[in-house]
Amino acid sequence: MAKGRVSASDDKATVQAIVRSMTEIYDDVTKKRAPKLTMPLRALSNVKYDKKLGYFELQKGRKKRTLSVNTVRTFAQTLKMMSLSRDLVTSDDFATKRDAYYQSKNWGDARFNEQPESDAVMDDIEAMFALQGVTRENLRFVPDQHGGTVAGALTVIDFDLESGERIEIDCTRFGSGAYAVPSWVEHLEFKTKAKFILCIETQGMFQRLQSHKYWQKANCILVSMGGVPTRACRRFVRRLAESMGIPVYAFTDCDPYGIGNIYRTLKVGSGNAAHINQFFCVPNATFLGLMPQDIDDYGLAKATHPLDEQDKKRAYDALKNDPFFQAYVPWQEALKKLLKMEVRAEQQALSLHGLNFVMEEYLPEKLKNTKKFLP
Repeated sequence: MAKGRVSASDDKATVQAIVRSMTEIYDDVTKKRAPKLTMPLRALSNVKYDKKLGYFELQKGRKKRTLSVNTVRTFAQTLKMMSLSRDLVTSDDFATKRDAYYQSKNWGDARFNEQPESDAVMDDIEAMFALQGVTRENLRFVPDQHGGTVAGALTVIDFDLESGERIEIDCTRFGSGAYAVPSWVEHLEFKTKAKFILCIETQGMFQRLQSHKYWQKANCILVSMGGVPTRACRRFVRRLAESMGIPVYAFTDCDPYGIGNIYRTLKVGSGNAAHINQFFCVPNATFLGLMPQDIDDYGLAKATHPLDEQDKKRAYDALKNDPFFQAYVPWQEALKKLLKMEVRAEQQALSLHGLNFVMEEYLPEKLKNTKKFLP
């Protein structure tokens, strides 16, 4: 599976990192010391945001898992998961989260009863090895879901896993469908003359723009994020944007979730995944809309919905606790305006003025002045 996807040097570094950790534990046991595993504290409170850096940077907060009567099962599960990773690397294979969960059924008393247990241990292992520059993909654990869908002026260059044959995939030739980003994207190459990448929150809006070939009119690449973008989607967009030197614009609903979760995660990552943000975010992304001001400017009042308590909580939390929003006054003003209006608007609210208003009026007007996009 991994042929052509992971370099021999990366595999060697991954195995060395695992063996090094196992050796430290073995040495502790033989010297009658309580073995421990150290991993970063994954929380918004343990990150900082620097505009120049462009993503949430992990700070020095750490947590330790020490072998004791109360932790013996979780400790054993962690070691078994590390051993599984080593086996996957040395056999040039991979496992999804679900695969790893079922593999554990052979681990006796260390088996997982439910997949959330398995997922949590895998996340801890990823965080622990991220401190040594090793990603989950290097550990050969891949997501169960794909990384979004793509349409437009782009050729993706992939490779046959058995023969290594070069395969060119034309993203303009999927008819009413679209190219599905794979869960592993490091080996992909690109060819495009597109002017920009438009990352879209909803599949419905993506489908409208794709079916009317908006990408042809605007000379762009459309990416459906399908909600909060997966790590594969973010990495795909990041690699595409940087290798081709083109900007990334985000188009989400105008609500605290679309702004504070979907867009923020695309651009700078999250506190929970601070150990990988430097690889899995798109620092050069900017926010096209929907902006709170758009509700007024485009007469969308009749198509709004009230902010519920969860919406308000997300907005207040972003203003009070999120380093990204605290770094930008324009974003603080936008969120405060949304709270004052006490309404939210979906992308499809633009259909109030006609089904194709978004293509014929909204996007063309927005793209005339990209400097006004929120950071």
